[in-house]
Amino acid sequence: MLREAPQAPGSADAVPKVQHFSCHPRAVVSEVLTLLLLMYPLLRGLALQLHSALTGSYIPGTHSIAFVNCLNEQIARDIARAIMDKRLAAYVNILPKSSALYFWKGELEESTEILLLVKTRTSKIGELSNYVRSIHPFEIPEIISLPIDQGNPLYLKWIEESVPRD
Repeated sequence: MLREAPQAPGSADAVPKVQHFSCHPRAVVSEVLTLLLLMYPLLRGLALQLHSALTGSYIPGTHSIAFVNCLNEQIARDIARAIMDKRLAAYVNILPKSSALYFWKGELEESTEILLLVKTRTSKIGELSNYVRSIHPFEIPEIISLPIDQGNPLYLKWIEESVPRD
């Protein structure tokens, strides 16, 4: 490694002197491996984006499906419409009533619910979740998501074109 040697105060020497330090090869290898390990997620992401751009292939996890439960069909339609109006999704399915069992405040509850399946960019999940929580009547609404690993390339491209980037 190289480092500038300290100079005497008031020195008129315009060219800095350089000291040479010898490093143990194992320490250098260890530092390089640590750096590569820390940078792996970034490098992998860049490589996937480059590959996708060159080949037109899909990067797994670019899009997600979010699940949002609703008390009834009217609330489900209102939330779905609000999500679409804000362009937070390309598509929202409103699934018919389903039975649900859950614990709430220590008690076993049973209800019927309507489930929304929201197709969007994974990068929009945080914004989607915050927005739905702000308009949902439940104290703690179910908003969970799963990444889309694979699918019809044309459909996935359509999701990308329908939901604006961040």
